[in-house]
Formats: sequence, C-alpha cells, structure tokens
Amino acid sequence: MTTRTTFLGLGAMGSALAAAALDAGRPSVVWNRTPGRAGALGERGATIAKTVDEAITGDGLIILCLLDHQSVHAVIDPVAASLTGRTVINLTTTTPNQARELAAWATEHSITYLDGTIMAVPEMIGRPDAVIFYSGAEAAFEENRELLDLWGQSDYFGTDRGMASLRDMAMLVGMYTMFAGFLHGAAMVGAEGVSAAEFARRQTPFLAAMTGQLAGLAATVDAEDYAGADQQSLEFTEAALASLVTASLEAGVHVDVLRPVHDIVRRQIAAGYGRQGTARIFEELRKSR
Repeated sequence: MTTRTTFLGLGAMGSALAAAALDAGRPSVVWNRTPGRAGALGERGATIAKTVDEAITGDGLIILCLLDHQSVHAVIDPVAASLTGRTVINLTTTTPNQARELAAWATEHSITYLDGTIMAVPEMIGRPDAVIFYSGAEAAFEENRELLDLWGQSDYFGTDRGMASLRDMAMLVGMYTMFAGFLHGAAMVGAEGVSAAEFARRQTPFLAAMTGQLAGLAATVDAEDYAGADQQSLEFTEAALASLVTASLEAGVHVDVLRPVHDIVRRQIAAGYGRQGTARIFEELRKSR
C-alpha cells in the first residue's frame, strides 16, 4: 500500500507537484497558508488539511514547496517534535548554506532531510524536460525515486545538502544574465522602432548557436590554459565591449548590464593578461575565494 504524501505549500509549483502525485494515484494531503488554493486539488482527490499539525499527522513523506528559507522555518519549527523519524524533502528555493542549515536543523530533530531544486516552471512538471536536482540523504532519494521521477528527471549530487542548490543557482546566473542581455539588445533596436518580437526571432537562434561555445570555454577553464592561439584575446574583447557600450549610449540605453563585464575585462588587461584568452575572466570572478 502506498503511504500518503503531504504537500506543504500550494503556490503554482507546489500545486503542480501535488497534482502530478494525485494524477498518478498517490494518496496526498495538502496544506497552504491561504486555504483557498487547496480547492482544486481537493476536487482531484487530495485531503485538505486546515493546519500544519493536521497535515503531518500519520506517516509518509513530507514535501515542502514554500516561498523562501524563512518561511520553511516558520512552517516546520513549531511542529519539529512531530516530525521526528519522518523524511522531509525541501523543494523551496534556498541558497547552498541555507540548505545546509536546514539539514543541520533536521539532524538535531532526528528528521531525514533531502534538498531539491527545480529546474523547470510549473507547466513543465511531469514532462521529460523538467529536471530536479537533489542532494542530502541518499536513502531518502532512492526510497522515494518513484514519486520524484513523476515530476521530471531526478539527478542526485551526493550527501552534501548544499550541492543541489549550488548547481541550481549557478545555472540561474546564466539564465538571468542572458535575459538581461536580451532585454538590453531589445532596448537598443527598440530605439529605432524595431519590435522586441522581431528581435527575439533573430536573437533566439543566435544565442542557441553560441551555447556551442560553452564546452570549449569549460575545457579552457579546467585546463587553466588561456594562452591558446585560437582563443579570442581579452584585448579584442575589450575593443568589442567598448563599441557595444558606445552604441548603447548612442541609442539612449543604460549600460548597467554591459559595464560590469567591460570592467572585468579591463582589470584583466591592466593586470597584464591582455593577450590571453577571454575565458581568463573566470580567474577574476573567483578571486574572492
């Protein structure tokens, strides 16, 4: 007999996770701070709990999908004693150290903890292109694999509770800076009456093609060899970025997105690395470590 799964937090993502479990015939209990959000899941067969205490009564896995790290503690701290011996999978967005702190808290209360980060939007849950990273208690990952795989591809990154979050946040840096770069470009062409939609039709395949360069950059960084003749030099990149800054200002577009990258490149040149490959900005970025 399949034990029930308790879902705490029914925002768009939490609701999608619970819906996928219900569609697979898994008994589910749902709770949300705002009760109205549970109605649709109740119609699909979920048991709606009025309180967190009521939601966690009994046995089974507990899934957290809340707003942030603080909200996780606000929900589970008051019921810590009732969670002893249970397994909690936290799919709330947290930083790596916040995930480690939650894991330490769970250990103090004899709770098995698995941290997860969702590399998808709610509409993707249950589809093959959804990916969820996990780290923490390996047994919890393996024992609940049937449920986890309902939501998408499940990737496990070891017992360090912060590793799933670290990978998630590192990937999101690329996403958000890409979005910012696209919007910067759209503002440039928009100054001359070109629609963002038209710009996107051309930018999308170009960016897709540029991702083919990532493996080469990664190989250069891992080898720490920035002197290859086939690499675009920092001096060349600085000249290109200077032109982009000038063109942006001429179009009346702020250079808040471009300026930091230009500054990093210029610092590397000032340090004497101008003829080395542009991938060397990696060394500048990790200096704080």
